[in-house]
Amino acid sequence: MPGTRNPAPAANLARTVVFAAFIAVLGIFPGLYIGGAAVPIVLQNMGPLLAGSILGARRGGAAVLLFVALVALGLPLLSGGRGGIAPFAGPSGGFVLGWIASAVVVGLIVQRAMPRPGLVTLLVANVAGVAVDYLVGIPYWGAFTGDIGSAAVQSLVFLPGDAVKLVAVSLVAVAVHRAVPTLGAPRSTATTGS
Repeated sequence: MPGTRNPAPAANLARTVVFAAFIAVLGIFPGLYIGGAAVPIVLQNMGPLLAGSILGARRGGAAVLLFVALVALGLPLLSGGRGGIAPFAGPSGGFVLGWIASAVVVGLIVQRAMPRPGLVTLLVANVAGVAVDYLVGIPYWGAFTGDIGSAAVQSLVFLPGDAVKLVAVSLVAVAVHRAVPTLGAPRSTATTGS
């Protein structure tokens, strides 16, 4: 019957686009280079964690993939107004690409605890997400500097800030999941029941 179509695909698309936009908005805050490091400390890496925490693996990953694609097309959405291929052809490119995997990993862990993931689950998921980003970003950084050991040591400066960010993201995600329990549920779960 016309007019009785399931609105879920449109809603899912809207959420994906909104989260991609949210990640872009976080880029307004400039990156902070500490100790001569080639990779800045940014708030923007909270976006992929939050996308995975709230939307789940598929939609969270899609939101980050959309954001990364827009950056690659030349939109200056990265911290500091960077865009195009140049950010990917430098030491921080691996961390940006790692955001996709980060959102997916966080989402997969959170989905296992649906419909109401608790704070511990979200903290574990976000620690895993940050770890995945480091696993992609540090070797990429090392490939550009020719010294993966130095890249690993320099990346230690990110740990305190990332710890604060992942706790903040987890607290926000807990509140969102309490308010809207089916938001990050896989489609089959979200569309069954009442």
